[in-house]
Amino acid sequence: MRIPPFKRYRHISQTFAVFVLGVVVGSVVYNAIFHTSFNQLWLSNLDLEGQIKQYEDDIDTLKKYRHQQTVIREIKIRSEQKNPPIDPAAIKAIIAKLGDDLDVLRGQNAFEIDTYSKFVRALLDKKIYKVRDKEYSVEIKTMLLMEGMLQIWVDVSPVPVRNP
Repeated sequence: MRIPPFKRYRHISQTFAVFVLGVVVGSVVYNAIFHTSFNQLWLSNLDLEGQIKQYEDDIDTLKKYRHQQTVIREIKIRSEQKNPPIDPAAIKAIIAKLGDDLDVLRGQNAFEIDTYSKFVRALLDKKIYKVRDKEYSVEIKTMLLMEGMLQIWVDVSPVPVRNP
């Protein structure tokens, strides 16, 4: 039995190897593009869910206190970005938890904001929130009350890992 010479099949095997390599590289590129777009979609979905929750809370408060002009009806929390920036999903989760903690201020008298601000600062100063197995410290920078809307600017920073 005779073995055929493989020199004449070398060109075909190289072409097949290049084709397989192209398929692998193409699938890697496609997968990277897909995950990037999915991550952006997921972050925008988290943002929209937070906005929906905020709007539902605002609607309930506005219905409840529509005849009273001097109460806190809305609470907006804004995060200041730091270098290096923190994961946007973690920021949104922290803001949602912080909003739940500050929900006690809804319906309170706006003229007594100084006592509330002292209370909130004492309650939340350097408070630590745990999100995605990481701890973040929240510091209130500014509180502004205008026309029934309380706006709060916070500084979120990761807590250094403690060694046991």
